[in-house]
Order: sequence, then structure tokens, then C-alpha cells
Amino acid sequence: MTLARRRVLCLSGSLRRVSANTAALQAAQQLAAGTLELDLYAGLGALPLFNPDDEAASLPATVLALRETVRSADALLIACPEYAHGVPGAFKNLLDWLVGSLEFPGKPVLLLNTAARGSHHAQDALGEILHTMAARLLTTHPFMVALPGAGCSVAQVLASTERCMELRAALDVLAAALAVA
Repeated sequence: MTLARRRVLCLSGSLRRVSANTAALQAAQQLAAGTLELDLYAGLGALPLFNPDDEAASLPATVLALRETVRSADALLIACPEYAHGVPGAFKNLLDWLVGSLEFPGKPVLLLNTAARGSHHAQDALGEILHTMAARLLTTHPFMVALPGAGCSVAQVLASTERCMELRAALDVLAAALAVA
């Protein structure tokens, strides 16, 4: 008997071309077991600025595509940087577009923290935002995957036995949560 593959949507909170957060998610894609299919969302920079008035009208195509992508995912894996002790504006904008949607509440979510110095302000704020949005956070604290900085590549992540072990532990939590879901 083969287990059905579960789809995990990976969301990077960074717009950088070379991002440690995106690299961690791309490495997780390569390390994922056969039961998990990880898809990286690439539309963060294309989303319009959130305006509640726009929800009453027809939604922009990029927002409809985001909501459909979230709806079709079994879980979310989020890696988000910290800027000025907070969640980057572009990523908060993405979340704001999901607040009023029916696709997000109850969605299992796992957070990764790639900050080598263990910054926590954005992670704490992100946890509060996701809790308010009725996400089902799979752990009380983000999984630490301490990367050397913003210019970290996928190859660097995969070259580190320790980082791979951290990512596999996070993926094991996702797989276990989705196996009982």
C-alpha cells in the first residue's frame, strides 16, 4: 500500500534574489520524503498592496491564484526573515490577503527560523498573526535552521549535515501531522 503524497506549500517571507529563507525551503524540497511534495510559492512580489475595499470587488488574479494555491495545499511551511524586529511588509501583505479567505483557517503550519543569532521578534509576531488567522501551528516554537546569512545558497544548506538534520526533523513533524490529518 502506498501512502498518498501530501502537498506542502512553502512560503518564503523574503524578496531577496539570494535568500537564506528561500534556500532553506529549497533544500527542504530536496530532502523531503516521498510522502511530501513541497511547492515553493513564487508570487510574493507580484501581490498588490492589500486594501479591504478590494475584497468587496473582484479580487486581483494574483490574489485568486494565491488563495487557490493555499486551498490546494495540505499544509504550509514558512521561512520568514526579520526586518526591524518585525515581519517584512511584503510577507505581511501576503498574509493580509488571506485573512478574509476561507482557504486558510485550520491549515497546518510549521515555521522555520533561519537566523544564525536566533532572532525572535518577527517569529513571535508571525506566530501571533497566524494564531489570529486560525492557523493550526504544529509547534509552539519555530524550527531553528541557523544559516550564515542572507546570501546563503541551497548548496551551502545541503552541504551542512547539521542543517540537513534540522530540516529533516521539521519535515518529520509535517509528515507526522499530515499522516493523522
